[in-house]
Amino acid sequence: MQDTGVTASAPADVPAAAALRLHGGIDLGSTGVKMLVIDDHGTEIASAQVPTPWRVGEGGTTDIDADDLLAAVRALVGLVDAQLAPLTPEPLASLAVAGMGETGILIDADGRAVAPGFAWFDPRGWEQIAVFPDAVRTEFAGRTGLPLGAQVSVAKLAWLRDQGTSLAGLRWLDLPEFVVAALGGDVALELSLASRTGLIDQDSGAAWPAMLDALGVDADLLPPLRGGGLPWGTASDAFGPRLAGAALTVAGHDHLVAAQANGTLDADGYHVSLGTAEVLLRVLDEPLGFAARQRLADALINEVRHVVPGKHVLVAGVKTGLLLRRALHAAGISDRAGRDALDAAVMALPYEGELPAGAIEVTGARNDDGVLRLTLHTEASPAEIFGAVLRHSNDEVAALIEAMDREVAPATRSTLTGGWAGMASVRRARAEVLPDPSLSTREQDVAWGAADMARRLVSASVPS
Repeated sequence: MQDTGVTASAPADVPAAAALRLHGGIDLGSTGVKMLVIDDHGTEIASAQVPTPWRVGEGGTTDIDADDLLAAVRALVGLVDAQLAPLTPEPLASLAVAGMGETGILIDADGRAVAPGFAWFDPRGWEQIAVFPDAVRTEFAGRTGLPLGAQVSVAKLAWLRDQGTSLAGLRWLDLPEFVVAALGGDVALELSLASRTGLIDQDSGAAWPAMLDALGVDADLLPPLRGGGLPWGTASDAFGPRLAGAALTVAGHDHLVAAQANGTLDADGYHVSLGTAEVLLRVLDEPLGFAARQRLADALINEVRHVVPGKHVLVAGVKTGLLLRRALHAAGISDRAGRDALDAAVMALPYEGELPAGAIEVTGARNDDGVLRLTLHTEASPAEIFGAVLRHSNDEVAALIEAMDREVAPATRSTLTGGWAGMASVRRARAEVLPDPSLSTREQDVAWGAADMARRLVSASVPS
């Protein structure tokens, strides 16, 4: 669990900051929007976080207003600017934006948002995907590399269409691309993020015509596609002088950017990101093909494009963080001190807990579910319940690993990142199912990875 309040921090000793160029990375996360600034050598200079401004409705519906999102980014830039002010007046040389998949914004010809963005865990769209043409439903996983469900962006596009939003003449931008466009950058799609929409044929890397037909749109819905880390234009002064003139890029899908930041790009390891979603990532040197994508999708595993050119990835997810957060709320815990006390209480118990087997039944970790359901057959402490949720998510993680092992050689090691990985009870649980797990040394892998991509965007003149 990450702190969802406004936070800001800066290293105490950065005497050479003014002598080096600065590069920013923004992470549009499910819990918080984070920004990190590094210098030409990768040293962290400043960082801040503000809450992601979701609007939560009935039945788990969760969306975001475009203006609220941009206001959060402005506030974030202001916090970072305040930290940098005593060090240097120089604007950032470059800025990259990474973020969650599936969530995006429809814009009109003038770049204005015409609808909210929907959280990847928002349930709307189930009825719409159920009536997609049979050929689309049958081929969806093999073509797109994604399981067909309400999580994919096309489900939300179909829902908006059926609510009366005319899609004609509109364009789709994933959240990071929308923010970069608002900063003054190009209107374009990044491949790893576009891979999360259900609009892209993984073999061709272009729009899937049958899916466009099912939505009643043409290829103009998709702006031009390009790889992560490529030039995306230059920032205007709309977000203040600190960003004005910065070289812009879209870094890509947050989990993949985090993996790159950790150097976990080799094919024999898992990169495990423990945020609101828990994601197991495996890097592939080449795509596995239509039939393998269909088999993997049956296990709710994606095979899509990486932020690294030419690479593909397996992305397997469970909603561990969402369930753990709900377990904390059910126990009345809403701060870090309470979470730490609960963590210690869970660690005081054996991994299996001290209650009889079956005393606590848990469901909800699967990526097509995500609603925490607890059945208590006896009285149970918050620590016993939290431990049971971890064991349930372990069962789902083990099933995902088994499915991936049928398609590729088993991984030999794992790197854990994300806010929940800071809990000893979470690390203990994952050590039961993950090979040779280790903990990332960075607190903000996504933001750092984005900042590093921004640095490399203008690296031709980096001092040696």
